[in-house]
Formats: sequence, C-alpha cells, structure tokens
Amino acid sequence: MAGISQRKRIWGWLFFDWASQPYHTLLVTFIFGPFFASIAAEYFMNAGLSEQAADARAQSLWSLCLTVTGLVIGLGAPLMGALADTTGRRLPWIVGFSALYVLGAAGLWWTQPDGSNMWWALFSFGIGFIGAEYALIFINSQLPSLGSEDKVGALSGSGFAFGYAGGLLALIVMLLLFVEQPSGKTLIGLDPALGFDPASREGTRFVGPFSAVWYAVFMIPYFLWVRDLGPKAQGKGVGDAMRLLAKSVKGLRQRLSLSAYLGSSMMYRDALNGLYGFGGTYAALVLNWNIVSIGVFGIVGAISAALFSWIGGQADKVFGPKPVIIVAIWALIAVCVTVVGMDRQQIFGMALAEGSKLPDIVFFGCGVLIGGFGGTLQAASRSLMVRHTDPKAPTESFGLYGLSGRATAFIAPALIGTVTTLSGSARIGVSPVIVLFLIGLVLLRWVKAEGDREKWAVTSD
Repeated sequence: MAGISQRKRIWGWLFFDWASQPYHTLLVTFIFGPFFASIAAEYFMNAGLSEQAADARAQSLWSLCLTVTGLVIGLGAPLMGALADTTGRRLPWIVGFSALYVLGAAGLWWTQPDGSNMWWALFSFGIGFIGAEYALIFINSQLPSLGSEDKVGALSGSGFAFGYAGGLLALIVMLLLFVEQPSGKTLIGLDPALGFDPASREGTRFVGPFSAVWYAVFMIPYFLWVRDLGPKAQGKGVGDAMRLLAKSVKGLRQRLSLSAYLGSSMMYRDALNGLYGFGGTYAALVLNWNIVSIGVFGIVGAISAALFSWIGGQADKVFGPKPVIIVAIWALIAVCVTVVGMDRQQIFGMALAEGSKLPDIVFFGCGVLIGGFGGTLQAASRSLMVRHTDPKAPTESFGLYGLSGRATAFIAPALIGTVTTLSGSARIGVSPVIVLFLIGLVLLRWVKAEGDREKWAVTSD
C-alpha cells in the first residue's frame, strides 16, 4: 500500500462498479436479453408455434439459463468466500473471475440471429454471469476496510451510482453507434460503426465484445490502486475453508438478526434479479418493443438508478439502511402489480383503444422506478450487511451474503418459467416476484437496524 492513498483505494474500488455494470445493463436487461428473447420467439414461430406460445417458450428458455447460473453461483458463493478468507488473499480470485467475465461476454458475438445456436449463446452468457457475480462477492468483502461503519452506507450508494452511470454511458454508446433499428440504421440514423452488417445483427451482437473490452479497460484503476487489506490467513486448503464456513453457518443459530436478514435478502434480492432479468424480455415479448426502444427505456432506468442510488446512500447515512430497504421494496411491489396488470389491450381490465400508447408510457414510468429503487435497494442491502459482518472474515461473511442473494437465485427464474408455461402468458409469468418481495418484507421484522456485530465475540469463542 506504500504510495497509494486511501482516497485512491476508494476510487479504485468504485471503478469495479463502473467496469462491471454493463454486464447487467447491456447483457442481462436491455440489449442481449431482449435480443435473445426476440430471436428465440421468432425461431419457435418458424417452427409452427403461435406468437403467444412462442413468446412463452422463449421466456421459459431464458428463465432456464438464469435458473442454472443462479444454482451454480449460489452453491459456490459461500465456499469461494471461505477459501479467500483462509488464504487471506482476494485479488487472485478477482483476476480469475474477471477472466471468466471477459471470455463469456466476448463469446456472445457468435450468437446467430436465426436462433440456430441458442444453446451456445446461453452457455457463453452463463459463464460471463458467473464470473461477474463471483467477483462481486470479493469486491463487496473489501467494503468494511474502506471506511467507518457510519460511512460505508454512503460509499455503497456512491458505488452503485457510479456503476449505473457507467452502465448508462455504455448503453448510450451502443445505441448511438452500433445497435441497428429495423431500418438498419442506429438511433441517430447512422450505419452501424466498424462496418457491421445490420442484416446479420452484427451491431447488436457486438454488445458482448463491447462489454468485455469495457470491463478490461476500466478495471485498470482497480488493479492499480486496490490491495488486500483484509484479515490475515486463517488456514489453507479446502478443508480449512469448509471448517470456517461450517462454523459460520452453525453460528447463525445464535444470531437471529443476521439469519433473518439473510433469509429476507434471499427473497427480495431474488425478486429484484427477476425484475432485471425479465424486464427487457417483457418489453420485447408483451409490448413488442424493438431493441432500440428497450435501450432508450434502459437509459431512463439507468439515469434514475444512478440518481436514486446516490440519494439512497445519503438517506442511509441519516436513517440507516433498514428503512431505506423497506421503502424500496414497497415501491417495487407497486411496480410489479402494474406490470402484471397490463398489456397492449388493457390496463387492470380496462380496455384500451387499438394502438394506444398508454402501456408504453406506463412502462417507461415503471422503468424509472425499477432502476431507481432497484439501485437503492442493492446499495442499502450491502450497507446493512456490513453491520452484520465479522471483521475477521469479511469475505466469508459476504460469501454468506452472496449465498442469500444467489443460493435461491434459481427460484425467481424457475417460478417465472413455470407460471409462464402454465399460463401461456409472458405477462402473467412475471407475477411470482410479488410474492418473493412480500416474504422478504415479513422477514425484515426480525432484523436489527443497527446490525449484530457484537455477536461475533460470542460465535468466535
């Protein structure tokens, strides 16, 4: 750390959010996800299915991908964190998972617009997504060392705000220069840059390599300025890691607040990931938006996410993270009810005139709230976890946090896929996230707003 100031270290840590956010903004939600859903739906229609059945099949396939990757991430997250704590090193893990991120994202270039290699596209997406989520566990575990407990809430909010600003800029670049409209031109009327062929959707497919390069370039400040400052190694090898993990899981029996928080966040963060994973596909399949329209929708959501995340961080500093979390969940429940209650023909059972733009206007408003309160919820959740974190094993603690956010990450996609299949409707298929949000709210009743870090003195004996 010689020669590297704490200010630089904080900025280096913030740059991870800037570098990694495009995977979620560009790939999961606003460009690749809807692109995959549209080519899959067209593929199934060409195979003889009706439009509604093809839409449902496409959404079910996308949900299968998110279900499988969620299982892999959830099962591995706590063990990865425990391994890092036993060795006392985090940067090598971040380098390795960053490589998975870059390889997976870059591989999306070979997605064929005729749907002929959908399984390759899903595999490549999953590899990159696993890398992004595993790296995040180790990044989150460094938050307690960046400032005092009363400052980490604002730091967490600033990190998400900075990340969403990066995602917004990346999305704008893609829409202005690369993603082709049905006319073959970009949003500002240009041919796709770099000579990309609009007929084969090369401008849209470039979103994968673009995200990979973006990450590789903007992680440079992180690797230059951030060093491991966590606790010393507590052992070595998988055996020691498993013993450390077992000890922490066993200790949950004496920590009602942490146990309730992990259960609560397991539910509401799974619901939020469901919104992110299916918001763009909903627009493509239910409202029939093209990728450019979805991208503009993403710009609105990213702007609100950056703004709300910063505001939420300041509210966290004044009121603490728990009240911020509760307000954000209620706002997102209202959004989910609205989304499930409308389509092109009606809103909450009230018939609309043919060609009405009201569903588009309402969904744009929903995008503002999803982006805004989603970012706020994530930032405040990270802050509340710091108040429940063992200072001697922060990575393993955030491994448990990763477990709570990812161990059941298959539930929302699986439920959405099941309800979509049973109902034959991509719109109705989104409804399970409402239940998950409500369960999360109920469990928050047993969570202490100030955390329970004093319990570590008991469980560490």
